Amino acid sequence: MRFAGYMAKSNSTPFPDSSFETGLYQHGIEVIAGLDEAGRGAWAGPVSAAAVVLPAPGSDLDGQLQGLHDSKQLSANDRKYWDLQIRKIACSVSVGHASVDEIDQIGILPATRLAMQRAIFSLNVIAEYLLIDYILIGDVGINQTAIPRGDSRALSIAAASVVAKVARDRLMTDLDLQYPQFGVAQHKGYGTRQHQAALNRLGPSPIHRRSFEPTQKAMR
Repeated sequence: MRFAGYMAKSNSTPFPDSSFETGLYQHGIEVIAGLDEAGRGAWAGPVSAAAVVLPAPGSDLDGQLQGLHDSKQLSANDRKYWDLQIRKIACSVSVGHASVDEIDQIGILPATRLAMQRAIFSLNVIAEYLLIDYILIGDVGINQTAIPRGDSRALSIAAASVVAKVARDRLMTDLDLQYPQFGVAQHKGYGTRQHQAALNRLGPSPIHRRSFEPTQKAMR
């Protein structure tokens, strides 16, 4: 199921808004979940995904979430602020993860889809339609649309990007207590110079993705 007419929104919009959700709502679709992931490109830790169902467009949704952007455009403090606001406003919010072992076993893209599926089916409402940043997640019995740069264009995807990032950052900060020598509380498992140096010096830990090239090089 696609609604290409209003999915062709201009890429020049500086902030995400509810245009995509409004178009679906006008077609009688009321429960719309936005999805996005965090940690797909990291060298360590799980990949995480969030699903967010916002209230119906027209309830001053854009005004309530004015200033919300995709997580990459926000500071850590701003993301924490918006995570709280989203959870207050949203009809339902959930987060799903795929573990390092799952990433190594099935690959990062299938693991990302798995995390998204877990988020969807952890919602306390049944989604009628999915708006997803970039990727489709396969046959889950729910119509869906992948939107390029969706986290900077669709409000529910932007909300999901923030929730996923905050949830994963907290998880990585917790993992830092177990593996403090890698500094994951700072880089959250991504490929910084600090992380590369620790990986080269110490070798991979149980939280490293051994299917990823930087980890494989450190094992040689």
